Amino acid sequence: MIAVLGLVVGVIGGIVLQPTVPLSVQPYLPIAVVAALDALFGGLRALLDGIFDDRVFVVSFLSNAVVAALIVFLGDQLGVGTQLSTAVVVVLGIRIFSNAAAIRRHLFKA
Repeated sequence: MIAVLGLVVGVIGGIVLQPTVPLSVQPYLPIAVVAALDALFGGLRALLDGIFDDRVFVVSFLSNAVVAALIVFLGDQLGVGTQLSTAVVVVLGIRIFSNAAAIRRHLFKA
C-alpha cells in the first residue's frame, strides 16, 4: 500500500511541478524507464510465482538502471550511443514481454 501511495504522490507531484530534465541526462531517461519497467514486471512475476523477495527486487531495480545507464554512457563515449541505447531497449524489452507472458499465463491459465 505504501508503494502505491508513493507512486500516486510521485505522479501528482510530477504533473503539478512539471520538472525539466537536464539536457545531459535526457539520453538516459528512457533507458531508466525501461529498466524500471523490467524490474516491475519481474517483481510482479515473482510475486505471482510466490518467490518475491523485496531485497532482490530493489537490487534488480538499481542494478538494471545502473548497468543500462553505464552501457549508454559507454556508447556515448565511443560515439555509438544510439546503437547501444537501442540494444539495451531491445534486451530489456524482450525481458519485459517474457515476464508479461508469464504473468498472463499465470493469471488466465492460458
